[in-house]
Amino acid sequence: MHPSCIYAVFMASAPPAADRVYMHVKQAVLDRRYEGGTLLTEGELAEAVGVSRTPVREALLKLEMEGLLKLYPKKGALVLAVSAQEIADVVETRLLVEEFAVRRVVPASPALIARLEELLEEQKRRAEAGDLAEVAVTDRCFHAEIVQHAGNQILARLYDQLRDRQLRMGVAVMQSQPDRIAKNITEHAEILERIKEGDVEGAAACVRQHLSWVKILVRGEAR
Repeated sequence: MHPSCIYAVFMASAPPAADRVYMHVKQAVLDRRYEGGTLLTEGELAEAVGVSRTPVREALLKLEMEGLLKLYPKKGALVLAVSAQEIADVVETRLLVEEFAVRRVVPASPALIARLEELLEEQKRRAEAGDLAEVAVTDRCFHAEIVQHAGNQILARLYDQLRDRQLRMGVAVMQSQPDRIAKNITEHAEILERIKEGDVEGAAACVRQHLSWVKILVRGEAR
């Protein structure tokens, strides 16, 4: 479930204070409302969420363990920026997992094809609305759906561990490279077309090409 959906469920069921702080900060970091380099203080967060400082400390410790923040005693928590090395590492992992997965799902079931078509249309709608956070979510879901249908649950869980990093990077890239939104949609459509045609090698090649632009971006080149 997308963090914003989790947040809504938490709020509806009156969650513990630490959980409210955790979801507030995490969502803001993933959406880049709290950008890399932002220093968050316990007092400011306590006031923003309406809690005491004790649950704020608990939430910040959890977020530090997840690699989103760095705590500095008596100063606050620094939002960690997305580094070029982190992007490169995530892309390398995604290439290994996603090329394997797309080869496993072809020939694809009607259910997978229908779901990918639905996600592609959703991504188009979100792009037209200018909602970068939701564009990143649907982008990630498109790829995750293929991985889930590959039938390897260990691999699927490994891929799911990249979720937060993928969402945060997706928003960061779209903010810096707005033309990538349309290109991503076009490339998703190409991947889907190869899957529908039962073209294993073509689908794998499209996945490699789709992810290769991130490596180019990390090197500071244009595509």
